[in-house]
Order: sequence, then C-alpha cells, then structure tokens
Amino acid sequence: MKWIKRLGVLFISSLLLAIAGIGGAYWYVSPDLPDVATLKTVQLQTPLRIYSKDGKLISQFGEKRRIPLKLKDIPKPMIDAFLATEDARFYDHGGIDPIGVVRAAFVMLSTGQKKQGASTITMQVARNFFLTRDKTIIRKVKEIFISFHIEQLLTKDEILELYLNRIYLGQRAYGVGAAAQVYYGKDVKDLTLPEMAVIAGLPKAPSTLNPITSARRAIARRNIVLLRMKDVNAITQAQYDEAIHAPNTASYHGAEIDLYAPYISEMARNYMVDKYGREQAYTGGYSVYTTISSKLQLEAQSALRNNVFAYDERHGYRGATATLWAPTALPSEIPSNNALITILKKTASVLSLRPAVVTQVDEKQATVFTANGESTVINWDGLKWARPFISDSKQGPAPKTAYEILQAGQQIWIRKNAEHWQLSQIPQVASAMVSLNPHDGAIESLVGGFSFGKSQYNRVTQAQRQLGSNIKPFIYASALEKGYTLATLINNAPINEPDIRQGIAWRPKNSPDVYGGPTRLRVGLAKSINVMAVRALRMAGLTATRNRLMDFGFTPDELPKNESIALGSPAVTPMQVVRAFSVFANGGYLVEPYFISEIKDSDNTVIHQAHPTLACEPIEKNETDAQWEATLAALSAEQGIEYKSESDSVGKCDTSKPHRYAEKVISEQTAFLIRQALKSTIWGGGNWSKGNGWNGTAWRAQRVVNRRDIAGKTGTTNESKDTWFSGFNPNLVTTVWVGFDDHSRELGRTAWNANAGQGQISGAESGAKTAGPAWNAFMRDALKGTPEVTDPPPENIISVRIDLKTGKLTHKTDYTTRFEYFIKGTEPTEYVNGNNDDENIFIDANSQESLFQ
Repeated sequence: MKWIKRLGVLFISSLLLAIAGIGGAYWYVSPDLPDVATLKTVQLQTPLRIYSKDGKLISQFGEKRRIPLKLKDIPKPMIDAFLATEDARFYDHGGIDPIGVVRAAFVMLSTGQKKQGASTITMQVARNFFLTRDKTIIRKVKEIFISFHIEQLLTKDEILELYLNRIYLGQRAYGVGAAAQVYYGKDVKDLTLPEMAVIAGLPKAPSTLNPITSARRAIARRNIVLLRMKDVNAITQAQYDEAIHAPNTASYHGAEIDLYAPYISEMARNYMVDKYGREQAYTGGYSVYTTISSKLQLEAQSALRNNVFAYDERHGYRGATATLWAPTALPSEIPSNNALITILKKTASVLSLRPAVVTQVDEKQATVFTANGESTVINWDGLKWARPFISDSKQGPAPKTAYEILQAGQQIWIRKNAEHWQLSQIPQVASAMVSLNPHDGAIESLVGGFSFGKSQYNRVTQAQRQLGSNIKPFIYASALEKGYTLATLINNAPINEPDIRQGIAWRPKNSPDVYGGPTRLRVGLAKSINVMAVRALRMAGLTATRNRLMDFGFTPDELPKNESIALGSPAVTPMQVVRAFSVFANGGYLVEPYFISEIKDSDNTVIHQAHPTLACEPIEKNETDAQWEATLAALSAEQGIEYKSESDSVGKCDTSKPHRYAEKVISEQTAFLIRQALKSTIWGGGNWSKGNGWNGTAWRAQRVVNRRDIAGKTGTTNESKDTWFSGFNPNLVTTVWVGFDDHSRELGRTAWNANAGQGQISGAESGAKTAGPAWNAFMRDALKGTPEVTDPPPENIISVRIDLKTGKLTHKTDYTTRFEYFIKGTEPTEYVNGNNDDENIFIDANSQESLFQ
C-alpha cells in the first residue's frame, strides 16, 4: 500500500505539474497566438487572371499559382494518398496525435536528431497560415495550441480542404489543383493514381522530391506513398503493383493560356496594379474580362506580323546572325550535333522564328539543323526572296542560286509559312494595330508591336507619330461645315504665295508632284491631294480647324498653329486616331475607348462593370409600351431604317436603362458625307471603259476586302517615316501604323524583284503600300461571313445629278455625270451650260481661294 500511495502521489504531482506546465506555456505564448477565427473567412491567394470577352485566358500574374478546390471536387484517391502519408489518424485525433508525438520523441531520444516532427495535418495548417517553418520549441508549442483552436473552430473536412489548397508543392504551385496543372497539365480529377501519389509525396521536400528536377527521388517517394496507401487499404495489391511500375510523366506546364495577347494583358495588369496595388492585384484572385474578341485578336496579330515580314523581306536579307564554322573548315572543326543543339538553345525563338544552322548548301536549296535536333530542307521558294539588303532604299540583285545567299556554318533564322519553311530574319520595322467598336468604344483587338518579347513598348497607346494624310478627313469635315460640298471644286495647283502666319514661303507639294487643276472635293480626299487639303484648311480657317480637331479627341499641344496640320504634322497615337475615325463610322459621336468590361473577385462576384459611352441620342421613353413601339415604328417608316428598343447603330438609344452617352461632335450629315468620300478612297470613280475612271489611294482594298461597306484613308508623312491606314465599316474601325521606332529612320523604297513575280510592292513606301496591306488582310478576315451593311442617308441629305467636270447640275445621264450627296440647301443651283462650262469655276488669289457654284 505504501508504494501504491507513493506512486499515486507521484502520478498526481506529475499530472498537476504537467497541467501547470501546459498552463504556463499557454500563458507565455497566448499574447502571440493569432485569431484562428480568420480561417472562417480566409481568402486563398490566387493569381490575377486576364480573359477575352469570350472567356479565353489571355494571361495570369502572380508569384503563387493556386486553383482553389472544394473537397468534394478532389478525387478520393488523392485525399487517401495525403492522409496515408501525412496523417493516417487525421479523423481520429483532436489536432494532436499522441501516438505520433511519442514516436517522434522516441526517434529524437534514440538518435539525438529531429527526424520526425509529429505534425498532423491540423498542425501543418496552423503552421502554413500562422507560423514559420523554423524548428524551435516555442514554435512547436504555438503550433499545438493553434491546432487545438482550429479543431474547435472547423470541421475535419474544412481543415483538410484548407490544407489541400494551401500546401506548397514546388514550382510555385500551391495546392493540389495548381500542382496537377504544373506537373501534368491536367485537372486534378484527370490524374492517374501514380500521378496523385507523386503530388502527395511532395510536402515532405518540394524541392528535392520534385518530379521535374529530381525524377529518381520523386519516383522513390511516390512508391513510399503507394506502399502506405496499400498498408491502410486505400488501394489494392494489384493497384499498387501496377502503379509502382508507371513511368515518370511529369513535365513543366505553364499557365493554360488560350489566347496570347501580351499587349492588352499588360494594359489590364497595369490597370489592376494602379487600382488595387501590386500585392492585392496579384493575390486577390481577380478575374478581369476585357473587351477583346479572341477571333479578331488572332486575325489582327496575324495580319500585322505577316505585313511586317513582307516589308522586311522586300527590303532584302541582312545576313546571318553568326558564323559557327568557316566554309573551309575540316570535319573535325565542325561542332557535333549535340554541341549545335546546345548553341542553338541559347538563342530563344521569336514568335514563329526559329534559330538554325546551315549544314549544306545546294544550287536551289539549303539544309539546316534546328535546336530540336532535326534537319530541314529549305527549297528555292523559301530562299529566292533574299536579295542583299544594302540600305532602306536600296537592295542588291535578285539571287539566282542558294550559294549567293547562304554558306554552311551560318546561324540563321527560319520560319514556317503556309506552304513551306523559309529563310527569315527578325524584322527591324515596327507596327501597331487597334480596332474599335464605333458604337460604344470597346477595343476589339490591339497589337502594340511585332513581338512583346523583343519590345514591351505599346505603340498603340504610347507611340506619338506624325499623322500624315490620315488627318485629311478631319480637315475636310471642318470645310464641309463651313459651306464646302463633295462637289466643290478646289484648285489642284501649286501654292506659291508666302505663308504670312509663319513668315516664310511655304510651298506644299503633292505626292507625286502632279497637279490637275480644279478638282472636286470628293476626288481630292480620295486621291489625298495635298494642296487641296491646304486650300480647304484656309477656307475653313486655321483656328476653327484646330478647334474642330480637338473635338475629335486630339489635344491642343499636338496641333501646331500653322497650316502644316493640313498635311498631318501633328504627332498622335494610333489609339487617338482610331477613336477619331470612329466619329465618321457612328454618325458623329466621340466615344471613349475602353478595354475592361468587368472585374470579378475570388468569389466570382462582379465588383466592376464598364459603363461605356454610347454613340446615340437618347429617346425619352415616357409612353406606354404600345406607344413606345409605335414611336419606333414611326421612326423606322420615316427614315427607312429599323429602330430597336435598345441602342443601335443609327444613332438612337432607349433610355429605359441607364446609359452614358457620347458627345456629338459633328453632325450626322457631315459624318455621312465624309464616309461617302472615304469609300471613294477605296472604290474610286468614273468609268474606265470611257476613259475617265480613277482610283483612290486605297484601291488595293477592292481586291482583298471586296466589300462595298468599307471606307478608309491612307497616310504618309514626309520622307515616309510614318505610314498609316485607318478605315471602317459601320461596326468596326481599325487603324494600322508602320514605321521605325527610330524617328529619324525612313521606310525607304524597294526596287522591282525579279524573283517576286506579279503583285509585288515596289517603289516608295507609303500608307497604301506599307500599312494598307495589314488593314486589308485584317478587315477581310474580320468581316468574313458578316453581311454588308447599308448606309442610308440621314435626314436632310439629298442627292442630285452633277457634271463630273464642273460640279454643277446637269440634265445628262451618261458617264460624265453622277449622283452626288448634299446637305439640303447646299446643292448646286446652276446647270452646266455648253460652252461656258469652265467659266468662273474658281478663284486663286493670294489670300483666298473659293468656288463659284
């Protein structure tokens, strides 16, 4: 009995001492214990994702890759693998596993090392959310108390769900959802048993057990996981035997990008960082839906890149990037294939361009070796373009054999076109393209340069370049509002008088330097005749024209206070230009461009919704529904256009829903008349069979786009440093710019290439030749399959038959006449009269040029 009493006292004393110790430990660490209640509302850090308007993933940003999953969405074998490996008694203990603690203590006492931490899944959640990974006694004490709190606050399933979504699994992947994507490019539900076991083995040491960098160790750890699963009867012996013999199939998979559009994704990233700060933007789980159409974006990127390649190649081949061995090298001096692969892999691909080395040259072909260890033959069709580049304005003779182009040992660039592999090079010229919905300002596509990898400079929004003749529609719009008409004759003759405003003798010239005398305004705009634009500016007035240009969205600082603005001296961005041209497409409204339609938070709740400006005038809806429909029907009958109850393309909006309305900056009638003239830029006029046919500067669009609902304007600056093409149909406005980032460098000219065949571009570069082909190709593809849209005249527009030569009324109906549109009250009143047709057509004085109609 005495010994029993002593043992009882010892037990009670030890128990009291233990309780006191635990109490003391709790008292000591309690001030530093976090509020575990935050786990109820924890927001897992997930990356920022950028989408197109049709739900294609464009990009994601963030240091941590995570795909949060509900526990019910994680396959049971995956859960079993983690439980068997990390905490087989998870559902049996209260946060601390006594058996595990005793086992860890025994190992430490017997070996003197902390080989086992005795951490349960609950303890790992405590550590991952609230503590560091330092192996100290005080951290372990905190971990234990936090674990008890977690078990009181959350259910076992909630704890396990947090763990499987939070655990770090290497390669910046947090949680099993991200790990499945990173290592296998799959959703977690599609993983095989061996793949699940690999992922379940990673928490022990994500770096050293990584299946990508340490495949052997990863497989060994996988087999241990499978063995433990078998031991706890989570899998059968047959499943185990099959799984341990499975090969390692892991490889790195980046984000599942559906649409590569880096310039627009960078714009969205900048917006989110500015709005929420970098840390919150990158970890808050936001989903940004842009206005970009994936179809149009792909077509824009293709059109721009193909056009840049076309410009670059017609100006000649600049030669190999390096010489790896001389043509006279001995076989022993030529690097082995493995050495060549190592060399080539040091040069990153640029879009479709791949580095290669020439291994053999024959008369009409060359054999090249690529970084993937394959030999490829480039035939003559892929080589013959490569006449020598001498300067931007001079090329060498067209080659006749491959020997004139390449030598064995040269490192070059190659790319695959639609038909074959061909020799290529990284273009030096720059370009930008942007498309806009003219009715609400939504950016449908945006390409800020040839390659984002080579240059992150977004030329759509950042490059201010001289506008050239792209400015002329705005000059003529001002003149139309001052009384000019499409039939007004303007003197197409040299301007020789001094410019009093500038105090110099300014002599603007046409390009080409040809003059045709009195010419109708429609023809002058369509043919982009410089002196006529200057005279139109003088008639409208410099101050009034500058004010009108500001109405189109151009800023005062960009508009010089001299007549050079008539020829496009202002420096503006492509975004400003496409916005300004949308005014003509939508009937006179200056919409605000926007590229983000909505933003959702991590709970998929919309936290930002775009409220675009609509290109329309509100119709007050104060009537009954029946009266409202009657009003719409009356409007439709009056103007011959179907009005809808929602916003539409004819300039009227329903106010039954709140909208923002764009400012109307020109009349619908002026916008219509400019549209008509810009259609002539593409389709020309006259009758070719009768000898009076003529082309506008954008005549190539006839053959490529081949639609009657398109209109556009070319633009070329002095010395061809900047080239433009801006144009539209009623539902899409697109601007293309091509030039060098170096403002001093000219786009130059090309001589005829005997190897290029018919249809090639030669001569001086210009808006029509340099920027126009990209616009043509894009609009052809963008509008394919859509019906042509009619452009009925708005009210107060009439058409009368005029004489093509004088712009006066005529009774004739032959090829010397045409119907022309006029704002009611501005139509000519005088008929052409036989022998006096040319009398008093125009006056050309030092201070004024005007028309007598």
